[in-house]
Amino acid sequence: MSKINVIQAIRDALNEEMAADERVIILGEDVGRIGGVFRATDGLWQKYGDNRVIDMPIAEAAIVGAAIGAALNGLRPVAEIQFADYIHPAFDQIVNEAAKIRYRSAGGFHCPIVVRAPAGGGIHGALYHSQSVEAYFCHAPGLKVVAPSNPYDAKGLLKAAIRNPDPVIYFEFKATYRTVEDDVPEDDYVVPLGVAAVKRQGRDLTLLTYGMMVHESLQAAEMLDKENVDVEVIDLRTLLPLDRETILTSVRKTSKALIVHEANKTGGLGAELAAIISEEAFEYLDGPITRVTGPDVPAMPFAPTLEAAFMPSSAKIADAARKLAAY
Repeated sequence: MSKINVIQAIRDALNEEMAADERVIILGEDVGRIGGVFRATDGLWQKYGDNRVIDMPIAEAAIVGAAIGAALNGLRPVAEIQFADYIHPAFDQIVNEAAKIRYRSAGGFHCPIVVRAPAGGGIHGALYHSQSVEAYFCHAPGLKVVAPSNPYDAKGLLKAAIRNPDPVIYFEFKATYRTVEDDVPEDDYVVPLGVAAVKRQGRDLTLLTYGMMVHESLQAAEMLDKENVDVEVIDLRTLLPLDRETILTSVRKTSKALIVHEANKTGGLGAELAAIISEEAFEYLDGPITRVTGPDVPAMPFAPTLEAAFMPSSAKIADAARKLAAY
């Protein structure tokens, strides 16, 4: 075991998978000599060379399109989008091409690509470096969407994603990169896709979240524990497909559900979670399904005070949980 942060865990996963499988390649903007804007690929170009760590032009559709072509010819590409905010030009390639290849070929072809994208706020990135866009991709059958919250999961989920035969969108919440450390095994392991983690057992309400909000939610749960409110915190980890069994088992136990994410409220993943709970566990509920989310404004502001107003926090989460527990 070694104590590392999230960015180190991602780099280790990439390095180990490239060493174990020569089909694994990396492509994206500044991933080579520079090592990526967040240094996730630092040192990999020096180790594996131009043919396996490929600097691409500022053209996201080309990055993902090239990855799809490489995958169809037997490689295992990991495409980096420098910020999730820049993924939109590649939306057609991801949703209309990669997600549909297995279906349109009746299982004859697979598209084993991973698209990595740093997401979320909390780093004063303002309009074009702070977006949470996961809900767009969770609407597309044929994709898998993951969002780790800690180094152990970041490494294990990325290794699982690279080995998966179908396209995986891998969102990394930037606020966790160097603020969250964990003991991570040096031996090979994977975290299975589609399996949530119960981070804290509780009896009074279920809190469903992912990414950086896991840490804010755990802080809120500790605050409420002093008030004799016992919160169960579930880290979804995989957003598509959702781990319905873990979600519903918890809600049926606690009878209350609080959903937290920093993306905009309308049409966010929280709406889908609320629908699942309402359809499949309605008779167990004794309070309204509640959401704590980012507001429905076009973008996250740059000013630190306004960014704080946009972002969910442990205090906001605790306040919502306190009100829900009182029902």
